[in-house]
Amino acid sequence: MSGPSVSARRGAPEETAADTRVVGLFEADKLADPALQRLVELGEAKPALKRVAVTHEDAPGGGQRRVLIAGLGKRDDFDAERARVAAGAAAARAKELGAVSLSWAAQPGEGVAGALVEGTLLRLYAFERFKSKPNDDDEIESLEIAGEHVDADEVERARVGALAANAARDLQNLPANVATPAFLAERAAEIADEHDSLEVELLDGEALVARGMGAFAAVARGSDVEPRLIVLRWRPPDAAGPHLAYVGKAVTFDTGGISIKPSAKMQEMKFDMSGGAAVIEAMAGIAELGVPATVTAVVPSTENMPSGHAVKPGDIVTAMNGTTIEVNNTDAEGRLILADALCYAVEQGAERIVDLATLTGAVLVALGHTYAGLFSNDDDWFAQVEAAGQATGEIGWRLPLHPEFLELTKGQYADLTNASDQRVAMSSYAAEFLGQFVDDRPWVHMDIAGTAWGMSRNYVGKGASGFGTRLLIELARGHS
Repeated sequence: MSGPSVSARRGAPEETAADTRVVGLFEADKLADPALQRLVELGEAKPALKRVAVTHEDAPGGGQRRVLIAGLGKRDDFDAERARVAAGAAAARAKELGAVSLSWAAQPGEGVAGALVEGTLLRLYAFERFKSKPNDDDEIESLEIAGEHVDADEVERARVGALAANAARDLQNLPANVATPAFLAERAAEIADEHDSLEVELLDGEALVARGMGAFAAVARGSDVEPRLIVLRWRPPDAAGPHLAYVGKAVTFDTGGISIKPSAKMQEMKFDMSGGAAVIEAMAGIAELGVPATVTAVVPSTENMPSGHAVKPGDIVTAMNGTTIEVNNTDAEGRLILADALCYAVEQGAERIVDLATLTGAVLVALGHTYAGLFSNDDDWFAQVEAAGQATGEIGWRLPLHPEFLELTKGQYADLTNASDQRVAMSSYAAEFLGQFVDDRPWVHMDIAGTAWGMSRNYVGKGASGFGTRLLIELARGHS
């Protein structure tokens, strides 16, 4: 994980050595510095969220430095999410001005100091690996959060979480000819090599068949690229709390298979591994922070391709738990590979399960790019996952499960069908399908098809978001 160095400093914010400092401005408040307050009175600095004004002041030791006055909105409305938004706006302006070192005056509020770090690091993210002439603009090299009561541990947790999310964005942004299942497996192995309490297990196509993962294997056989079941086990000596399982869909390219997708925007189907990317990099963050929790990550990874070997509409396959499935739509492949991955998580002894998947276009229609769709069989577990999302800004909205939706999953020739003829409640249908592979363990399904990319939040932008990475880290922390 790389990015600007991040630090916390106890003391007066104006005593920073940074070349650019940020002062927050609330509505109806006055700034303590008369020169800065004068800009407010002149209307050059405004308190509205996302507004940033620029001025200069004498720096300690001589010379001049920049001061950014960042609007924070109404004080009563200010929270961690608004801090991320304000930090994103200030970071963009600072980079535009050529800042090398940035210092934020810490603001009051639970989680706000960490949110300033997250908003800054997420906004500064750029993916230029394949540009022959990368942007040669100056980069911000350091970020400081300064104030009398700033919490250094909170700042460090935020740094690790934001960089883990950015690492997930790197995986998402890689093209499918690079980010193959084997590539993701190598990344997982690299992470495991860096931490003594993190173990990796990698299963190939033959191993999937040997373990009875017929649903996963059926999807994989259409591609010439070998699948992988990627398993990371975090077992620190001081682990406490229930055994958590994080399951992430990682279809590294999804053509739809024989039920092929329209060509328009098919290039975006490299993002169909976003759930797996979030899970893998969340495990890196959990290990770096040394979270004292027991966590097993299970990431089924394959391409979904049409070929003479591909699974066909009407084929019947058998999942790891013995459930038979009619494959009536090969473009509903995510639920097939997740079925076996969830069974594997149960076999590993998971007591609480979360899965993340870019599963249905229907959830984008329902919730746009703002919320992930959340589904759960357990109210208490759902509340804990939802709280982790609220804390990190990776928010979800609960959608229903219902016996009538469950009935739609019943097959004519097998136990289940992966796609109903009735095109109704399609996100709930997919969740009901997955719920039949969790062995009644407390489980939350996160449909991130609308939030994995295309978000409009200023600190993330419209590209890959790494959505879910920070939520999973926070969730593990809450169970340690």
